[in-house]
Amino acid sequence: MSLFYRTEKLRARISELENYRFHTIQVISEWKLLEDRSKQEKYPPSPFVTTASFVLGDSWKGRDYYLWIQQEITVPDEDDLYLYLDFGHTGGGYNSGFESLLFINRDIYQGVDANHKEVRLAEGYRNQTIILSLKLWSGLEGGGEEKIQTHEFRRADLCRLNPSVDGLIYHADILYKTMVELGENNPLYHRYSTLLHQTFQLLDWSEPGSEAFFQSVESAYHYLKTELYSMPKDSPITVTTIGHTHIDVAWLWRLKHTREKVARSFATVLRLMEEYPDYIFLQTQPQLYQFIKEDYPELFEKIKERVAEGRWEVDGAMWLEADCNIPSGESLTRQILHGSQFIRKEFQKEIHYLWLPDVFGYSWALPQILKKTGIATFMTTKISWNQFNRMPHDTFIWKGLDGSEVLTHFITTPEPGEENEWESNWYYTYNGELEPETVLGVYEAYRDKIIHQNPLISYGFGDGGGGVTREMLEKRRVMDQVPGLPHVKTGRADDYFAALQETFQTTSNYVHTWDGELYLEYHRGTYTSQAFVKKTNRQCELLLRRLEYLFSLLEIKGNANYPQEELYTLWETVLRNQFHDIIPGSSIKEVYQDYRLEMGNVLDRCERLLSELTRSSTGITVCNTSTWERTSILALPLAPAGYAYTDSAGKALLSHQTGDKTYVLIEGLPAYATDILQIAPIQMLPKTEIASAEMTSFSIENEWYQIQWNEEGHLTRIYDKECQKEVLAGQGNVFQLFEDKPMNFDAWDIDIFYQEKYRTLVVDSIEVLPTNPLYDSICFRYLFGKSSLLQEMRLYHHTKRIDFVTEVDWQERQQLLKVKFDVNIRNTYATYDIQYGNVRRATNWNTSWELAKFESVVHQWVDLSQRDYGVSLLNDSKYGCDVKGQTLRLSLLKGAIFPDPTADIGMHQFTYSLYPHRGDAIEGETVKEAWEINDPLLTVNAALTMPKIAMTGGKYVAMDAFKKAEDGDGYILRFHEYAGGTDFLELSLENSQWWQEVDLLERPIGAKQQGLLALTLQPYEIKTIRLGVREEREAGK
Repeated sequence: MSLFYRTEKLRARISELENYRFHTIQVISEWKLLEDRSKQEKYPPSPFVTTASFVLGDSWKGRDYYLWIQQEITVPDEDDLYLYLDFGHTGGGYNSGFESLLFINRDIYQGVDANHKEVRLAEGYRNQTIILSLKLWSGLEGGGEEKIQTHEFRRADLCRLNPSVDGLIYHADILYKTMVELGENNPLYHRYSTLLHQTFQLLDWSEPGSEAFFQSVESAYHYLKTELYSMPKDSPITVTTIGHTHIDVAWLWRLKHTREKVARSFATVLRLMEEYPDYIFLQTQPQLYQFIKEDYPELFEKIKERVAEGRWEVDGAMWLEADCNIPSGESLTRQILHGSQFIRKEFQKEIHYLWLPDVFGYSWALPQILKKTGIATFMTTKISWNQFNRMPHDTFIWKGLDGSEVLTHFITTPEPGEENEWESNWYYTYNGELEPETVLGVYEAYRDKIIHQNPLISYGFGDGGGGVTREMLEKRRVMDQVPGLPHVKTGRADDYFAALQETFQTTSNYVHTWDGELYLEYHRGTYTSQAFVKKTNRQCELLLRRLEYLFSLLEIKGNANYPQEELYTLWETVLRNQFHDIIPGSSIKEVYQDYRLEMGNVLDRCERLLSELTRSSTGITVCNTSTWERTSILALPLAPAGYAYTDSAGKALLSHQTGDKTYVLIEGLPAYATDILQIAPIQMLPKTEIASAEMTSFSIENEWYQIQWNEEGHLTRIYDKECQKEVLAGQGNVFQLFEDKPMNFDAWDIDIFYQEKYRTLVVDSIEVLPTNPLYDSICFRYLFGKSSLLQEMRLYHHTKRIDFVTEVDWQERQQLLKVKFDVNIRNTYATYDIQYGNVRRATNWNTSWELAKFESVVHQWVDLSQRDYGVSLLNDSKYGCDVKGQTLRLSLLKGAIFPDPTADIGMHQFTYSLYPHRGDAIEGETVKEAWEINDPLLTVNAALTMPKIAMTGGKYVAMDAFKKAEDGDGYILRFHEYAGGTDFLELSLENSQWWQEVDLLERPIGAKQQGLLALTLQPYEIKTIRLGVREEREAGK
């Protein structure tokens, strides 16, 4: 502190100047008012008939409440005219509070909110009487219990901006903050302190607001600029800034609110672009543009004009910023396919990079997906939220599961005002603000300065939109001139990443390679929260795959038209609901009400498409859509009394009737094969020998196992008779209920200390169920807290898989339910199913990197194996698990109370399975067994004629898609190798004429080839093929 309190005085004087930026010409104190009870009006009501008024000082309140206000004003013939509008509070991060959209003469003009209160009036309105209309939204509480939002009409003025006051404030503010950031040991600190002192000594404060005062401001501003701009600036560092607004497609607001946020945010961008020709703005997520195209087509056309001139950048690759833990590999591919197609069609632009700043971890499959969609660069900031470990580099090569490489860049922008000690606190933000602290901090935090001296800042208010402000644009211009700061330029992200690629490709310095998944050490609860969301997503992904396969083959055979537009639209709904705050389970209750409607509609429409193929009394077609032979149990319509199902050869199928279903065993159905099932009188069919099991109250033995359990319901022994192996090292199928009270984000997080406090559930009753030809089962019932759990353990005769068919009435809050198996296996790693392959993770906590993965994401299975034997834990809808030592645990349900206080309350049905096997997960065919509980054989209630497909090889190859090509030319087949080795397959399809390898966007890689489709797949490689066929209708059928 100086003797004369210079720094404190300067801060006070700069703040005081704010009172004189605007001169009020007219107070617009009274407005006409109309409630929008429909909550759907996009434009001001016309005529605006009301007797209600909205007066300065009035309070207005509501939850998800909309008001229209309107007033006429006459605009004088003056320069620098603004509206200054303030209608109440806005919570941090746009989680609550008022937001509004301003219309002038019924045309969209600009968004108005707590960060955008100033609205510049275009010169064309001079000497005109104009109609101002605002659609006000009260906002929501930002999660938790519902609360009324209360606001106040604080200000509505027609003002004239004083450019000298405005300019002096921005220049003085930046110099002051730069001085503080540089510190007293930097010579510039004292130079700026003196310059600011001399500048403010020129101000005449004897009569603030007088003509003499404003003349002194003009003189002081001229002096400051002259002195500042005479100083040489020679910084080796250039910070590239790109305007942006991160818009969560749903989170603490619904999808319908996002549509409104997009309109407000985009209108503001267009307005600021008129005032600032150097302003460049980036917006990812084509879904947002689709909203605008539907709701405000005139705004969409203006955006297209800015895109064409290069000032509005459309990129980022995906349809929206999707979660990368839960969606399947095919979903991630479709995200980019849909995103790139929209951008190409609407804007005539190509995609260049993947922009995912706020996603909760990044699958090891991503580098290959990016490489095969032509994307060379990936950007995020979220890994900076890591709980235990800081990533060693901020720009590096990320090597994927198959060896594909993508340049990866972390934006290192600090949050202004935070404790930015980079060795202990490495939190970065994608909602950057342009301040000396951030332009200095983004470089200071960056860990690869030896190669690159040009960090990137994405700036603008975000999460709930809003975006860049006039203040940010003014500050960038000033900072670019201030010595002691880096050069602060505006630029496009595609240009930035292209230059980054060149820098890292040509450097002689070491470039780090990260070979593994980008696991986020945070938000581990998102693998489990809102369980029905995860289940429905997986159901829809698999059902769409089946429909695409079925209709492709039917169209090739000439028996149906491929419903391309409808399937594309259904996929779009699924992709929208994979947004990184929807599918993780971290949104408010209303978001999941919308989710149930949207995804329920997907399931209904898929079922309708199938039902349209139904033919009465013609049999049931069973299709194997897999690349391997299957023996499966199917649920079919109840066979009439005295009748049974037979296959096409007339052989009776083993069956079991329960409720309104008949369950049958389909044996040995080859890859891609079909069979037509019929019904026949039972007395005409030969009797089939039925296997049976020996059961007591506490044990069961069949051809595969001897299994025992205790009075608490825990499995105490599983003896594998085939392999002569004790499966358990302790107990199995033990339910553990943990206290789940994370430190911060309830739905998002599971903290490592959750395992310190738990209780083990004890069974309430055990019942041995009557035997049937397909399986034997034991029923366990648990009562705990306010909840109940009913489980049927099924032992089959056709497979060693043990299913646990489970129904839970879940009522617990801040509790986490897991199921545990202690298995007799020794290994230091477990293998987890992920998109397009699998990943190994340590089973110990030797290092902080291993410990940090105390909860990990899994798709259909996790496996713990030693050389000769292993145990897999399969699931049909769960994604969170942990493996430590010899213990496998699957996370079943989580009872978060924020942001949805009712999360997961209600009925849940799911199946998980224990699958002991020879060898490891690959030799033991875990993938195939997991497929059985996730994607049963496809059935259609009709006798369908399908083209013949024959395949050889491809022992460890899965088919991900068989669909019509997006351009209608042929059909797309997609495969991936899942065992981590080289594999070879040959495939022939009836009526096929040619084939050609293409990338994931269906662009050609090689030349067209005739004859047999022959593919070699390297470890974990994805291969996509375009197949040309002669459709039978075209052949004269």
